[in-house]
Amino acid sequence: MSEEEQPSKDRKWIFCPGCGNKLPSLKNLKFCTKCGLNIDYIRKYKTVSPNQTNIPHYTVQPIQYGIQKFTIEELLKEKDRKLWEINASIGIPILSFIVMSFLGAGVLIFIALSNLNLNYLEDLATNTYFVVFSSLLELIFIIFPVVYVGKYLIKPTLDSRLRLLGFTTKGYDKKEILKEVLIGIGFAFVGICLVFGVSLLMELVLFNSEVMPVDEVDMMIANTDAFGLFLLVLVMLLVVGTSEEILFRGFMQKGLVRSELGEKWGIFLTALIFALIHLLTYIISFIFGQISLGTFIASFIYAFFPYMAISLLLCWLFRWRDENLIAVMITHGVYDAILFIMAYLVYNVF
Repeated sequence: MSEEEQPSKDRKWIFCPGCGNKLPSLKNLKFCTKCGLNIDYIRKYKTVSPNQTNIPHYTVQPIQYGIQKFTIEELLKEKDRKLWEINASIGIPILSFIVMSFLGAGVLIFIALSNLNLNYLEDLATNTYFVVFSSLLELIFIIFPVVYVGKYLIKPTLDSRLRLLGFTTKGYDKKEILKEVLIGIGFAFVGICLVFGVSLLMELVLFNSEVMPVDEVDMMIANTDAFGLFLLVLVMLLVVGTSEEILFRGFMQKGLVRSELGEKWGIFLTALIFALIHLLTYIISFIFGQISLGTFIASFIYAFFPYMAISLLLCWLFRWRDENLIAVMITHGVYDAILFIMAYLVYNVF
């Protein structure tokens, strides 16, 4: 369509985009004089007004320009409605992770250079208080999807954006919220048992391996104190569980499941990407020669399947809870908190 043919808010439309009837040459014409279509609304929001229920059958389909927008009620009611594209479903989370990583790495390098000791980097990366600080950067995981989903909403607000991502208690009474909380806590313990079982199986598989991986949680907790543990647990419950679930389940999984991939592949791909992102430390360490090939393979195998297991559990829970994140966020946050508490007890108490 040429620039002259393309309708805009500042140009007059010659024909109604609904019924195809020629429109009269009137200034500020808002409705089609034949079918009553709200033309002014279409100019502004690129779709038919949801309040216009008496639209007749048109011989010509209403024209859509750009991204079609909907009310939050329409998007939440129609569970099979396609949302953002596959590229956005994957690209926005990866972009969020890259931005967070660069910010964290920048702070890490700045501190190390301030001490004039680059060898300080490795010790700082596993320092409890730096991990707490870097975990706060995961709030970026909320910002990117919240901003992006506004493109699909008519008159988007912060509340409607968060509701679309599943981060809401609207429509839940106190008993229902308590139910979601208890489900979340219960599945956190299910996740611990699941990951423990898968990890035990991986240990049996790697029994004859000459190199066994070193767990990052163990390295971090080995030298922490009670206050450091308290901060870790707090940030896991309030920040990490919330931000990662909004990004991966609320945005990525919802987008992929509603795309042409469908439910099974959408869930599998979400779980796979979630697991791989959490294994980037091993991959980067191997690329820069910090660990040998044998250590990398052993570490990757040992960590991949437990991460994949817990991620699949979270994906399934999100689906079961009708795309609401209350239980899912609690499961994630409590699961991480329990892991740190257990590691602390092993290294500092028993």
